[in-house]
Amino acid sequence: MNGADTAWIIVATALVLFMTLPGLALFYGGLVRARNVLSVFMHCYAIACLMSVLWFAVGYSIAFGDGGPLWGGLDKMFLLGVTADSLSGTLPEVLFFAFQMTFAIITPALIVGAYVERIGFGFVLLFSALWMLIVYAPVVHWIWGGGMLADGGIFGEIGARDFAGGIVVHQTAGIAALVIAVMLGQRRNQTTPPHNPGYVMIGASMLWVGWFGFNGGSQLAADGGAAMALTVTHISAATASLTWALWERIKFGKASLVGLVTGTIAGLASITPASGFVGPIEALIIGAIAGVLCQEAVNVVRNALKIDDTLDVFAVHGVGGIFGTIMIAVFGAGAWAAQLGSLAIVGVFTLVVTVALVKIVAMITPLRVDEDTEIIGLDLSVHGERGYDIRS
Repeated sequence: MNGADTAWIIVATALVLFMTLPGLALFYGGLVRARNVLSVFMHCYAIACLMSVLWFAVGYSIAFGDGGPLWGGLDKMFLLGVTADSLSGTLPEVLFFAFQMTFAIITPALIVGAYVERIGFGFVLLFSALWMLIVYAPVVHWIWGGGMLADGGIFGEIGARDFAGGIVVHQTAGIAALVIAVMLGQRRNQTTPPHNPGYVMIGASMLWVGWFGFNGGSQLAADGGAAMALTVTHISAATASLTWALWERIKFGKASLVGLVTGTIAGLASITPASGFVGPIEALIIGAIAGVLCQEAVNVVRNALKIDDTLDVFAVHGVGGIFGTIMIAVFGAGAWAAQLGSLAIVGVFTLVVTVALVKIVAMITPLRVDEDTEIIGLDLSVHGERGYDIRS
């Protein structure tokens, strides 16, 4: 065990949990109408709790067990055989488990943004549970757990390069979000602006800070690689924020706060897979392109395809993660076949299984709330609470 590595990953674990609670909750919560803000908080918080228990029960074993190329098996269910003295590299294995647990929390939580204001709460919990175990955990094993897409897998000695989750987190969550948005249908009211842009900015700021643990912690060591990952993460986020705001100003004559901070998230998602393989100049390029690319993806999904991915999960996270994964090959840090092939395999797998899960779960618990509930708002109708002491 290395004490410095252990100390850093303890901090990184806290930072990644901070991304979901309260970062993502505030970011998403500020973007919806006032009558639905608590439902967004509820979704994020409940998912964090449920994923933690499921990751402990079987998720970690599926992702990081030694079962074979497709899944890790069940030998590490409930951390059987893992003690305070067990090691994973230079870290206590129980710490590696905890760090990866925070990734298993935020990935299904990202999908929340696609279905806010009209989803059934029971559906959220059951779908998120099954999706994490059947989609997310196996994909983790394929790329990070020594499975079929890792080094020595189906693409040969150089497997897929995904440092912190461009494929594993952002592509899977983005595609799942798009699938649910299509199958769920559009909101009855899409004209109401974000009720609290201040929440959105505060949440994005927390995500930005937490992302240092997300990407810097993925080095799994306290060394120069972690420092470089942290640095390129910041550069990409800052650059994408500026290019998003500039492109918005060129197109609409004004640069908005919500647009500026959404650009931050686009830059963060895009640098995530590449953060361990590129330097500051490459990060500047990735961020500069991401701010425009993801903004145009929002326009395509909303206006060309007429899909109500409410908070633009696919356009920002999905497109950003895919773009960053491809840029690894562009900059020569990964093999084209492995990068594109892994994107294709994971993309098709995520699409097919998510469609099946939505259909199956919808037969058990309602996918969408009724019209009256949607009009009144999920806060009062579903949870019996109000976010504010006013009617809005």
